[in-house]
Amino acid sequence: MTRQLQHHIGGREQPGDSARYGNVFDPASGQLSARVPLAGADDVQAAVAAAQAAFSDWAATPPLQRARVMFRLRSLIERDADALARTITSEHGKTLADARGEVTRGLEVVEFASGIPHLLKGEYSAQVGRGVDSWSERAPLGVVAGVTPFNFPVMVPLWMAPVALACGNSFVLKPSEKVPSAALHLAALLQEAGLPDGVFNVVHGGREAVDALLDDARVQALSFVGSTPVARYLYERGSAGGKRVQALGGAKNHAVVLADADIGLAAEALLGAGYGSAGERCMAISVAVCVGDATADALVAALKDKVAALRIGPGIDDLDMGPLVDAAHRDRVRGYIDCGVAEGAELVVDGRTHACTRGDGFFLGGSLFDRVTPAMRIHREEIFGPVLCVVRVPDFEAALALVDGHEYGNGTAVFTRSGGAAREFARRVQAGMVGINVPIPVPMAFHSFGGWKRSLFGPLHMHGPDGVRFYTRMKTMTARWPEGAAGAEFTMPTMR
Repeated sequence: MTRQLQHHIGGREQPGDSARYGNVFDPASGQLSARVPLAGADDVQAAVAAAQAAFSDWAATPPLQRARVMFRLRSLIERDADALARTITSEHGKTLADARGEVTRGLEVVEFASGIPHLLKGEYSAQVGRGVDSWSERAPLGVVAGVTPFNFPVMVPLWMAPVALACGNSFVLKPSEKVPSAALHLAALLQEAGLPDGVFNVVHGGREAVDALLDDARVQALSFVGSTPVARYLYERGSAGGKRVQALGGAKNHAVVLADADIGLAAEALLGAGYGSAGERCMAISVAVCVGDATADALVAALKDKVAALRIGPGIDDLDMGPLVDAAHRDRVRGYIDCGVAEGAELVVDGRTHACTRGDGFFLGGSLFDRVTPAMRIHREEIFGPVLCVVRVPDFEAALALVDGHEYGNGTAVFTRSGGAAREFARRVQAGMVGINVPIPVPMAFHSFGGWKRSLFGPLHMHGPDGVRFYTRMKTMTARWPEGAAGAEFTMPTMR
C-alpha cells in the first residue's frame, strides 16, 4: 500500500495547499512506496509563521531547560534507532548497518547540544572604567531553516536542528523529497521530548519550497548540504537577502597512497570508503592517488577481486552495498562509467555488468578505474556512486599538487608509515578535513565539519563550536550606575 505523507507544521501533520505530490520509491525493488506533498510558497509561509510565533517563548526558555529537551531526545532516538535505520534503508537503500551508523553519528550531535549552556556563556569584565562593567551574551537568531540531502536523511538534519534549537532558535526543515519519512519521525520524537509546538517544522518539496525559504524575511539563517551548484545558488541568493548562509557543497575526496604504505590496510580502507553506501557520501573516497607505478599495481591487484566480490542486494539483507537512491541517479552514475571508458581510462571492474543490475531495483555494481588522468571527467566531477578511480603520479609533490589542484576541498587522506610525510601532507594540503591512515576523516560532533574551496560557501562549518557561532549572534552590554546626575560628554568614551 502506498503511504500518503504530510508536512509537520505547528505541532501537527498537515496536507498542505499545493495539491502537488512527488513519488517516493523503495530503491531495492523499484516500487512506489509513498507520495509526498510538494510545498508551495503558502505552505512554507505557514511553517515559517508557526516557527515565528513559537520563537519568543522558546528563546526565553532557560538554556538548561532547552538542553533537557535534547537529553530526552537522545533517549528517544536510542529507543527508535532500529526503526529510524529501517526507514533510511527503505527510502535511501543503504544497508541496515550503515543506516544504524548514520543514526549514531546524528545522535552524537544531540549529545553535544545537550551541553549547550556551557557554550552559550558570555564573558564578564568588571570595572572596565570607573564604575563601569561590561559583559557579553550569545542571543538566538530567530527562525532558521535547514535544507538537507537524500544521502543522510537522519544525520544531516541532526547536524543542524539540535544545535539551532538548543541555542534558542525555532526551525524549519526542508528534507530531500526522495527520503522524507525520517524527518517526520524526528519531528514526532522532538514533540515527545517536550519541544513546544511550532518550534520545529517540516515542509517537503523542491526548488519552489527552497526559494520560498530564501525569500522569506522572517528566516534569519539557512543551512544546506548538497551539490556545489545548489550550495552556491543558496549562498548567493540568501546572502543577498541578508541571511546567514552555511552551504556545504560537493566533493572529490582523494586518498594519497605513498610507496611505504601498508597496501593491505589501504585496500581495505578504500573498499569501505569508496563503495560503502554505494558511494553516496560527501566524504566517500572516489580517487586513489598512487605514488609510483609499483604502488598502483599493488593497490589495483589488492582491490580488483574485492570490488568484484562485493555482496550487493537489498539493504535490509545487511550486505556490503545496497542500491542507489533512484533510477535517474543510477543512470547518471552509469553514464559516468561510459564516459570514463570513452576517455581512455582502464576499466578494471565493470559494475554495469554485475548480476545485481538484472532486477527491478536501482542497483549498480562497484566499478574500478585505473590509469585515470586529471583531465578526465571521472576525475574532475563528483560521481556520487560506487566508482573508484586510480590516478598514478611519480612522487609526493605531484600527489599533493593533484589534490590541491582540484576545485573541491572537502576531505582527503594519506596512507603512509612515515610520520614526517603524514605531517607534511596534513600541514600543506588544501582541504578542510584530513585523514592519516583514516579513509573518512569526519570529525566528532564537538568539532566542526566542513570543507574548503568550492566545497563550502560561508565562513562557518557545521555543528561543534562553529555551529553555535552560526546559530547565535553576540551581544555586548556596557553599564554604569551613577549615584548622581552626570553632565553630557562629547568626546569618545575611554577608560579612566
